[in-house]
This record gives sequence, structure tokens and C-alpha cells, in this order.
Amino acid sequence: MDVLIPAGGAAALWAGLNLLVLLVLSVLVTRQRRRHRVAVGDDGVPELVRALRAFGNASEYIPAGLAALAILALAGAHPAIVHVVGAILFFGRVAHGVGLSLSAGTSLGRSVGMILTWIAWLMAAVCLLFYGMG
Repeated sequence: MDVLIPAGGAAALWAGLNLLVLLVLSVLVTRQRRRHRVAVGDDGVPELVRALRAFGNASEYIPAGLAALAILALAGAHPAIVHVVGAILFFGRVAHGVGLSLSAGTSLGRSVGMILTWIAWLMAAVCLLFYGMG
């Protein structure tokens, strides 16, 4: 008996967690907008600029990762593959979001976050090619 969650459930887990990352980053943008009374744009407020970029960056990278997870599940990938890719994507996005929220310059969080995100994308791409040719 397989004790792992089926691939669709695994994809749903990581999709839900990544959506929570987007929600938290969105709330941080709203907090900065209210704090600095900026309705549109960033008004040159460094904290708001960082919050906007953290949310924007996550919005740019998470959808492709979630699409890959969904397609892996639909292609019949083993749930462990979906979990590994999903976990790497999730922790990469959290690390990047924290790193960028705290500093506009280079930071360990941003660097680790991007590297993990790229690793997740690369792993997903290789697995998708494998299942696509199989």
C-alpha cells in the first residue's frame, strides 16, 4: 500500500502553499500602501518598492512552477517527484520573498530563493520531458 498522497493531491498541497506565499506578499504590499498612504505606484518609498517587487517576483515565478506541478500530476508522475519539486519551489519562493522584503540589495535569501526556484524549474522540466517522451 502506497502511503504517499497521489500526485494530484501532492500538486494541490504545493499549489495551496504557494498561493499562501502570494497572499502574504500581497498583504505586505497593502500594509505598506496604507502605512505610507500610496494608492498607486510606489511613490519612491523604499519599503513599498521592496514589497511590490517581492510580490511581483513571486507572481512571475510561481505560476510556471504550479503549471509544471499540475502537468506532472496529470502525466502520472510519482507523487514523490511532485512533492520534491513542489517543496523546492515553495522554500525557494519563501526564501526569496523574505530576502527581498528585508533588503533591496543582494542577500542570502534572494540568492538561495532564486537558485531553489531554478532547481525546481529544471527538475520539473527534465521530469516533464521524461514523461512526455515515455
